[in-house]
Amino acid sequence: MGVGLLGSYGTLLAMAGRYLYPAHPDPKAWIYLAQLDQIPPGQALEFQTPLGSPVVVARLGPGQEPEDFVALSSTCPHLGCQVFWEPQNDRFFCPCHNGTFDRQGRATGGPPAKANQNLVRYPLRIQGHSLFIQVPLEGPTRSLLQSDQHTA
Repeated sequence: MGVGLLGSYGTLLAMAGRYLYPAHPDPKAWIYLAQLDQIPPGQALEFQTPLGSPVVVARLGPGQEPEDFVALSSTCPHLGCQVFWEPQNDRFFCPCHNGTFDRQGRATGGPPAKANQNLVRYPLRIQGHSLFIQVPLEGPTRSLLQSDQHTA
């Protein structure tokens, strides 16, 4: 009976701790990508975040609003292959297992669609004629990068 009480009080304390001291979100920053006219409508730009994550930024419309652009992880959530923007098909395509994604990064075909695995989307903003992307500055990839630097 004592073990049961100890376990229940421990669980209560753990829940109270999470409520009183919530986890802090990873720090993020806005980073300059390109001038708007450097990405023609229908074309894409490849980008790498400070953590080393590959991103593809596609211009979907002719306007100069954030909605005319999309920034998605170019790593397929199925097996980690490189995803490419296909303007002629108006989709993102993973050649490893014929995975397809719509212009918003939602899986539409292949293994990613069967597993409901969408591409990670990054926020974009426009200031003047410049396009900026919001990216995390810390995360699992950061610790991997730091450990790689110590071994080199």
